[in-house]
Amino acid sequence: MTFTEQLQNAWAQQNSLLTLGLDPDPRRFPPHLHHSKTAIFDFCTGIVDACAPYVSAFKPQIAYFASSQAESQLETLCAYIKDKYPNLPIILDAKRGDIGSTARHYAIEAFVRYGADAVTVNPYMGTDSIEPYFEWPDKGVIILCRTSNPGGSDLQFMTLADGTPLYLHVAKLAAKKWNIHGQCGLVVGATFPNEIAKVREVVGDMPLLVPGIGAQGGDIPATVKAGLTTQGTGMMINSSRAILYASAKEDWQQAAAQVAQSTRDAINAARAAIY
Repeated sequence: MTFTEQLQNAWAQQNSLLTLGLDPDPRRFPPHLHHSKTAIFDFCTGIVDACAPYVSAFKPQIAYFASSQAESQLETLCAYIKDKYPNLPIILDAKRGDIGSTARHYAIEAFVRYGADAVTVNPYMGTDSIEPYFEWPDKGVIILCRTSNPGGSDLQFMTLADGTPLYLHVAKLAAKKWNIHGQCGLVVGATFPNEIAKVREVVGDMPLLVPGIGAQGGDIPATVKAGLTTQGTGMMINSSRAILYASAKEDWQQAAAQVAQSTRDAINAARAAIY
């Protein structure tokens, strides 16, 4: 099964477009985990188990694991999700971007070492920096396009000679040149709903990974209206910190589940208002 098929199945089975970002910061863990040698794994699996009924994908951010020398815990976490929730795809948020020979090793890291179903990549170095990921045609390649951070406009909103903004040029390349196996997606932030709509016009039904709701303040109804496909899906709407750190007390799992459920319900309400 390809990543796109996995995603479509998860959207339908879970009745959810919510992707849960796993950004483990040990400083924010509940006190009982502070002295555990596997605190990151324990925290993440606790969150995964609590929130699995409400999400359609998990997105671990590799830097949070690497900075704590916890890559082995990330491996174990991915294996745990694969075993316990095989219907929910794993998106490795790595934002890799390098020359082809190096990119091939980043692809091996994502798809072989961690067993991820998809990986985020940076297209700044062009086609040959992305092509190695296409050697795994059943895996997803999610390309940075219009990111949710304020500084993204420094480059992404620059215009080409024909007046096309750079982020739309990336969207066109993804749709017309890079998506040869139907495995591409794009990262488009919820903080820019107008740009989400423009990207959707260019790429058709291509999946969009949409960070920026929750802690970053993206508007859910505006985001859903801008990015939904005619099938009422097509979006991986990501929330991380607002769910992960809903509580640092004994009720941390319950609190995370409640925020995940309410976020899913808010997304579904916005979908229902359209279709």
